[in-house]
Amino acid sequence: MRIVALHSSAEREKFLDAPGLPTFDASQIDDHDPDLHLCAVIEPGEVRAHCSLWWNEVPPIAAHKVGVIGHYASAGDTAAADLLEEALDTLRHHGCTVAIGPMDGNTWRHYRFVTEFGAEPPFFLEPANPPARPLQFERAGFKPLAGYFSALSTNLALEDKRIAQHTARLAERGVTIRTAEGENLDEQLGRIYKVSLIAFAQNFLYTELSECAFRAQYAKVLPYVRPELVLLAECGTELVGYLFAIPDLAQAARGEPIDTFLIKTVAILPNKDLRGLGSVLVARAHQQGMRFGFRRSIHALMHENNISRNISGRYAANMRRYTLYSREISS
Repeated sequence: MRIVALHSSAEREKFLDAPGLPTFDASQIDDHDPDLHLCAVIEPGEVRAHCSLWWNEVPPIAAHKVGVIGHYASAGDTAAADLLEEALDTLRHHGCTVAIGPMDGNTWRHYRFVTEFGAEPPFFLEPANPPARPLQFERAGFKPLAGYFSALSTNLALEDKRIAQHTARLAERGVTIRTAEGENLDEQLGRIYKVSLIAFAQNFLYTELSECAFRAQYAKVLPYVRPELVLLAECGTELVGYLFAIPDLAQAARGEPIDTFLIKTVAILPNKDLRGLGSVLVARAHQQGMRFGFRRSIHALMHENNISRNISGRYAANMRRYTLYSREISS
C-alpha cells in the first residue's frame, strides 16, 4: 500500500474507490480548497482510504498551530492506520502542533463522528459513519475534543410555561416573529448571513465564512425548505434572530411518511434585551410543525455546552451523540 498526495479534483478522479468505501465527490477538493488530499492506494490505483488536510486557513485553538483532517473515510483498519500516520507526519512537517478531525476544513461544513448511534435512523443531512471510523482515530492516538448531540421531541404540544412571559417581554422591546412564507428566501440569505456571523462568533472553533460561500452552501438546501418552518425575528427592519428548520427528507427516502422536521439552526444576536428569544422561536417552530401535520421534531447537532441544549432539554430527549477528536503532535 502506498500513500499518494493529490492537489486537485482532476488528479483524484484518476483513482477508483475500493468496495466498501463510499464514492468520493472529487469536486470537494476544489470547493473546499484543502492544502492536500491523501489517498491510501493499492494497485491498480484502488483507493482504500482517503482524507484531506488543511493547515493554512483553519479554526483557532489557543497556544497551538492547528491542522485539520477531513474528507475522511476508510475501507479497512490497515489502510486507516497508514493514512492517519502519513496525515500526522504531513501536519507535523508544516508546523502543526495539534490535529483536529474529522472536519472538512471548518465547522460550516461536515464535521464530527457519530459515536453513540441510538435507535433512530439517520436524519436528513446528518453526518454518517460506520462505528469503525472513530475507533480508527482513537487507535491513532486521538482523544475527544468536543461532544455534540441531537435530541428528539415526540410531543410538539408540550409547553414551556415561561414562553408567555418571554413573548410579552420581547414584544415590549419591539421584537416581532414571522415565518418566511411569501418571502424569497434567497433574498433573505444576506440578512441571515449577517446575524450568523455575529451570533456564532464565540462558538468553539469558529471561523468566518464569506457571504458568497455561505450562499453557495445554503443554495444546496433551499430547494428542500418549507418557508413556514423558517422563522424570522425582527426589531423594526433589523433581523435579530432566526430559526431554520426543514422536513426530514430521509424519511421519504426510506419510503416513510414525513412526520418529522429538523431544527437545524437557531441564531440570536448577543443582546440582553433578546433573552428568551431562542426558547420562543423553538416553541413557535413546534406550533408551526403541528399546524402543518408534523408529529415530531429533531433538535439537530448541538454542542453539549451550548445554550441550545438548555432549550432543547425542555422539549426533547437525547437520541444521538457525536464526537470531534484531536491529537497533539510532537515535533
